[in-house]
Amino acid sequence: MVYRRTHQVVKRLAARRSAILTAARETAAEGGMAAVQIAPVAVRANVAAGTVYRYFPSKADLISELIAEVSRDELAAIRRAADAAPGPSTALAAAVTTVAVHTLSQRRLAWGILAEPVDVDVSASRLASRREIAGEIAARIDAAVRAGHLPAQDTALAATALLGALHEALVGPLAPDNLDDPVKMRDAVQTVTLLALRAVGVMDARARGLVVQQTLLPTAKALVGA
Repeated sequence: MVYRRTHQVVKRLAARRSAILTAARETAAEGGMAAVQIAPVAVRANVAAGTVYRYFPSKADLISELIAEVSRDELAAIRRAADAAPGPSTALAAAVTTVAVHTLSQRRLAWGILAEPVDVDVSASRLASRREIAGEIAARIDAAVRAGHLPAQDTALAATALLGALHEALVGPLAPDNLDDPVKMRDAVQTVTLLALRAVGVMDARARGLVVQQTLLPTAKALVGA
């Protein structure tokens, strides 16, 4: 007889896998990617180390899936914010704001996902993460161009440049070290969003108006204390 997993077994296995990833995520948020080791993650998830290895055969597999999960969550948040916007320019502003908010709300985790040195190769997962988010930003720029709100441009290159600028400004080595303060966090989100909108061709007055709109969004208010 062929063994088939029952629905309850499948749910239990999925819940255990989720618990392991949650433990890894919390560990990375507190101590960076260097802190993500099998044994402490197992303790935090309340499972045996061997159980972690059953789901993730190596530390590289665990960190790669962590990167993918965090990126999926961010991408979903970007899409929700942009899709809720009333027009393409507002959608672009919402997308950029969401990237900034997610980056600042967990800076240590964001740096770990992006570029923190780790002793295993997770470059493929990092690259896939950046490509997906840059692709979403590019789609929002393209929609604004097609609507006549922005000048014609290489949208893929523009999105890549914007994403690089946001990450460098907010979590890179030159990023300010006082962005845990809610007011400074809000100001930083507004500054980088305004910069991004100007860079792709939004006129200054219109760009400032779009930035002001973003401070009224529930997501932005919840995460940056606006």
